[in-house]
Amino acid sequence: GVRQLVMVALLSLAVLTPAGAASAATLPVVINTWAFRTAAETAWRVLELGGSELDAVERGCGQCEIDQCDGSVGYGGSPDESGETTLDAMIMDGNTMEVGAVADLRRVKNAIGVARKVIEYTKHTLLVGESASLFAVRMGFPYEDLTTQKSLSLYSEWLNQSCQPNYWKNVVPDSSKSCGPYKRPEEVTYKEEQTSSQRSLRNHDTIGMVVIGVSGTVASGTSTNGAIHKIPGRVGDSPIAGAGSYADSTAGGAAATGDGDIMMRFLPSYQAVEYMRMGTDPTVACQKVISRIQKYAPKFFGAIICANTTGSYGAACNKIPGFTQFHFMVSSPLLSRPTEQVVDCI
Repeated sequence: GVRQLVMVALLSLAVLTPAGAASAATLPVVINTWAFRTAAETAWRVLELGGSELDAVERGCGQCEIDQCDGSVGYGGSPDESGETTLDAMIMDGNTMEVGAVADLRRVKNAIGVARKVIEYTKHTLLVGESASLFAVRMGFPYEDLTTQKSLSLYSEWLNQSCQPNYWKNVVPDSSKSCGPYKRPEEVTYKEEQTSSQRSLRNHDTIGMVVIGVSGTVASGTSTNGAIHKIPGRVGDSPIAGAGSYADSTAGGAAATGDGDIMMRFLPSYQAVEYMRMGTDPTVACQKVISRIQKYAPKFFGAIICANTTGSYGAACNKIPGFTQFHFMVSSPLLSRPTEQVVDCI
């Protein structure tokens, strides 16, 4: 009876705490980008069953790869310019600072699983392209087609719209009106590019996740199929340590989502963790990171989640038309189940 009363009291507190207020701090905590509920539930269940923080991140993000969260994680989404789906993922151990990552991974569905094997079986940090796929097969992952009817139809619709939108600039033929192949013009006349993310608001891209265990151990990870219609070979922020996510068990963890081409230039996850190390509240740390990017790219599409080693957490996003709030998931002993939270963008 007493335990139930305590839980009810804690729950009423948790329900009344708007995201963005100083969150009630307790451990363990799982926080992930977007309203990807099954990912949050899977990670939380791993912790409940005694799995490690890295296990929780791997299984949580891996659940999104299976569910094809938002069509922007895992197989069968975001085809590149040649119609192929390729995957990027990373996982980071905040105790040892080891990172495993894969980029431009082809024909293997469980990208974050492969990233974990990079930590466990190699002295490397990042493997890319065909070679990453060969490594995956040596580690026992099956070769599978990542293309689906959905990704094929997305690709053919795009071709029918004269390959709009795309990621080329300053090329001939004019990339804003026609498909390639493009080349650089003889005479270079630079046009002002539109850096707004109107091209990809639907393109939610990444799941990013931070898990902090009972003892304060931090792990983080990401998984994505990247920007839709990307130029083949493009790698975004997701598999880059400090950009897509960052974990440090002496300070906290963070993970970013959005327009990776812009965000990766600012190492937002690393920066957020450094702010938290200096004692900055996680919500404020997230906001400061977004503000820094705003100075250079006021119209960028992006958000970040932050959690410190006491279990306080927060999030922030950049306000642009069509994206004024950011939804994310939190699991903690203060909540009866993984709970969707919302912040207003700044």
